Amino acid sequence: MSVTSRDRALGRRGNLPLLILLGLTALVLSISAAISVGAVSVPFRTVWGVMSEQIGLGLVTPDWTQGQAAVVWEIRFPRALLAAIVGAGLAVVGASLQAVTRNPLADPHLLGISSGGAFGAILALLHTGLFLGLLTVPVLAFLGALAATGAVLAVSRFTGASSADRLVLTGVAVSFVIMALANLLIFLGDPRAAHTVVFWMLGGLGLAQWSHLIYPLVVLVPCVIWLWRRAADLNAMTIGDETATSLGISVVGFRRLVFIACALITGVMVAFSGMIGFVGLMIPHIVRAMVGGDYTRVLPWSALAGAIFLLWADIVARTVMAPEDMPIGIVTGLIGGVFFVALLRQKR
Repeated sequence: MSVTSRDRALGRRGNLPLLILLGLTALVLSISAAISVGAVSVPFRTVWGVMSEQIGLGLVTPDWTQGQAAVVWEIRFPRALLAAIVGAGLAVVGASLQAVTRNPLADPHLLGISSGGAFGAILALLHTGLFLGLLTVPVLAFLGALAATGAVLAVSRFTGASSADRLVLTGVAVSFVIMALANLLIFLGDPRAAHTVVFWMLGGLGLAQWSHLIYPLVVLVPCVIWLWRRAADLNAMTIGDETATSLGISVVGFRRLVFIACALITGVMVAFSGMIGFVGLMIPHIVRAMVGGDYTRVLPWSALAGAIFLLWADIVARTVMAPEDMPIGIVTGLIGGVFFVALLRQKR
């Protein structure tokens, strides 16, 4: 390691406690802002007062209305938590895919995984019915995301698309095909439900409920823990398959397991939030610039930064056209498109 690289690494490690403090503070403030801001604004004091009362602390003397309490606890708080969960999940998926494909442009949206999840969710919502109860949409979304992942790998192998750029092009092509099939499902489905499904495909968090949060959380936590425990293997994969193999890693098997974990996370996130693109593309690059390339730090920091980013994207989506909610996928798409162009320019 050169002197400059060593100094940078030591600087990052020295700033780590400060970064942790700033990151957690930013997350708490972002959740508070997401609950406070909206068509009807709620003061921060009221937000924390309602939350403390609901969990039994009672730190603040109640001076709010029942309507404000309902807005904070029943509507905006679960929505803010869902935004944080989905943002964390998509960012971790993007970071993991960029490692195992050695592709800085890898993203669940660009590689067609989100499209597969959307196809499975639409199939459940418009055609099969909820034959597994609330689990129907997440299960079919996961199966769709897994099938899309397999299709991208199969097509890339068939066409010999081994380079990073060609793998992205393969993912885009597969995504187009899957979205065409998803649109066919919408065309053949109940016209009365089509409008809701189309709005959902653009990405949104308006259907967040306390009873639904457990499903994405139960998927996200163990998958992120497993990926974090394999951070050393992800580090080796970023160097190359030969290096990873020399370190005793079963490259093909490990890459397949990472794809399955990413498909599971993406499918469940898509099931509860619709298609939200570019979070997994942008956040890992920003995080690596802040804390370095070690995936022991990249994964948890990607989760934190992804949660904060999507919270603020949701704030923009709810306020720019208030009292109407703009689909959050439009906000992330606008920001992500500009970031994508800048990244292409940097990697030229």
